[in-house]
Amino acid sequence: MVDVMIIRRFTHGSRSGWLASREEGRTDPMPAKKIQNEQEAIRWFEEGRTYQWMVEEYRRKYGVETVPSLWGNFRRRRGLQRRTIRNDELIPWLLKDEHRWLFPIQMLRAEARRRSGKQLRDDEKAKLDAWLRRLARENAVLHYDPDTEEGWFYVLRREGIDTDVIRVPERKTTTRPAAD
Repeated sequence: MVDVMIIRRFTHGSRSGWLASREEGRTDPMPAKKIQNEQEAIRWFEEGRTYQWMVEEYRRKYGVETVPSLWGNFRRRRGLQRRTIRNDELIPWLLKDEHRWLFPIQMLRAEARRRSGKQLRDDEKAKLDAWLRRLARENAVLHYDPDTEEGWFYVLRREGIDTDVIRVPERKTTTRPAAD
C-alpha cells in the first residue's frame, strides 16, 4: 500500500471546483478489461442487440458480470451509432416515468427509427403500420398531457397545424434533443 493523492471535481449548484485528499491506495495492477472481444461486441451493436442481451450473453459465454451502462460507454467511446434515435419533432415532450413505456410512445420511437433508416423487426413494422393506418383512418394525431394519469390521447388533427402524427405542442419540453 502507498499513499496517493486523490483529486476530484465537484459541482454544487452553480459552484464547482476541485477537492484533494490523501488516501491509502492500492498498488495492484488495474482490474482486467471486462470486454473480452471488442470485434464481437461491435458486431452485436451492428446486429441491434440490446444492452440487457449483452449483459446476459457475457455472463453465459465468459462468466463475466457486466451492467448495461458498460455497453453504453463502450458504444460512445468507440463512436458507434446511438442505440436509440432521438427525434424531437416526433417526441418533443419531457415524458413522465409512468408514460415512458406505453404503446403510443413505443410507436413514436418505432417511427423515429424507421425515418432514420433503421431496420424494424417484422412484428414491430406490422404494429407500426397498423397504428399509422388507424391514425389516417380516424384523421387523428397523438397528444401528450403529462398532467393526466393516462398521458396519451388520440385527438382530431388540426388542419394545417398537425401535419405529422402528433399534436403540435405550444413548445418543446424535451431535455433530450436529437443530438449525440
